[in-house]
Amino acid sequence: MLFKAFAKLRVEASRYYLGFLWWVFHPLLTMAIFYLVFHVLLQRGEPDYVAFLLIGVTTWHWFSNTISHSMNSIWGGGSLMSQVDIPKVVFPCVIIVLDTIKFSFVFLILLIFLIIYGHTPDVKYISLPLILLVQLLVITAGAFLVAAVVPFMPDLEYVFGVLLRLMLFLSGIFYSSERIPEKYKEYFYLNPMANLIESYRAVMMKHDWPDWTSLGLVANAAIIGIVATNLFIKRFDRLYPRICP
Repeated sequence: MLFKAFAKLRVEASRYYLGFLWWVFHPLLTMAIFYLVFHVLLQRGEPDYVAFLLIGVTTWHWFSNTISHSMNSIWGGGSLMSQVDIPKVVFPCVIIVLDTIKFSFVFLILLIFLIIYGHTPDVKYISLPLILLVQLLVITAGAFLVAAVVPFMPDLEYVFGVLLRLMLFLSGIFYSSERIPEKYKEYFYLNPMANLIESYRAVMMKHDWPDWTSLGLVANAAIIGIVATNLFIKRFDRLYPRICP
């Protein structure tokens, strides 16, 4: 699985003149666009908005990119499945490893930016690996889900794409949760990415501990999702080679 992920990385980098640099440039350009629109043109934003936005966009991209790339992971593996009897869960796992490696480079640059903007790491940073692990669990559950169901109904790829765009604006990337009316906050926190982004900001901007209760609930829900979707994929293991092109 790791070999396949690294092979994909080399192939992807060889397609472009800037190669691996696009892993960094693409999210940075996206951040610049959002900053220009929300902070400069619309005059919207929170105090210390650069750091606020960088944290939200960087961690969101890890989630959205992996989910998007996983949609066709099993669906696009029909030719390989017809030749080799391979566990179908391997296909989304390769995507997860691939996009996590890319994210690690961008996350390192994010840490450097935050230090430049005066957010020096402190003891609270020891909670970051746990937050990252919880997000990886959420990503894995989501990736398994979309990879499992798209082969049965390829049109769902467009539905999931719309849902991702909706989540982009419902995850608190561009605004603080304090702006949300109290009566809607319980619905806002049903979104796992909203909890995770707020946890990152608590540690990296406010130098505070994350909400352990929220993280625990998100982690438990993600683990249940991983187990359920993995069982679903195994249940239809023999069917996927027949329905995938």
